[in-house]
Amino acid sequence: MSTSKFGTALILIADDDADDRMFLEQALRQIGFMHDVRSVEDGEELLDYLHQRRAYTKDTAPRPTLLILDLNMPRMNGFQALKEIKDNPELRRLPVVVMSTSTADEDIVRSYNLGVNSFVIKPFNYTRLVEIIGALKTYWLETVQLPE
Repeated sequence: MSTSKFGTALILIADDDADDRMFLEQALRQIGFMHDVRSVEDGEELLDYLHQRRAYTKDTAPRPTLLILDLNMPRMNGFQALKEIKDNPELRRLPVVVMSTSTADEDIVRSYNLGVNSFVIKPFNYTRLVEIIGALKTYWLETVQLPE
C-alpha cells in the first residue's frame, strides 16, 4: 500500500514526452500504486502547479509527495525548474528524482549540485522501468521518513 504518514501519496511527473508520461503512469499502476498521479509538460507548468497559480489552485494542485523530473523540456528545462524548487524555502523539501535519458556525467553532477535527491537514467526497456518505479515507490513512499 502506498501510504505514508501523509495518508495518501501523490506523484507528480514533469516530462514533455507524452509516451514517457504514459509509460511512467502505467508502471506505477502495474506495481500497485493506486494513489494520485499528476503530470505537467514543462518546467513553467511545473512551477505553476507547485505554486498553485494560473490554471492551478489549491484544490486542483495538491502538494506532491514525490516529483519525477525530466531534464530536457521546452520553455523551462529540468535544471532551471530544479534550481527554483530547491532555492524556494516552501518547496525545497519536496523529494525530486530526475529521470532522464542523459548519461552525461556533467548532467548528473549538475543535478546533484542543484539539490536533486536521486538521478535515474530512463531505461529503454519497460520491464526495467517497472523495476525502477517499484524501487522508487518502496524507497520514497514506504521507507524514508519525509517531513510534513
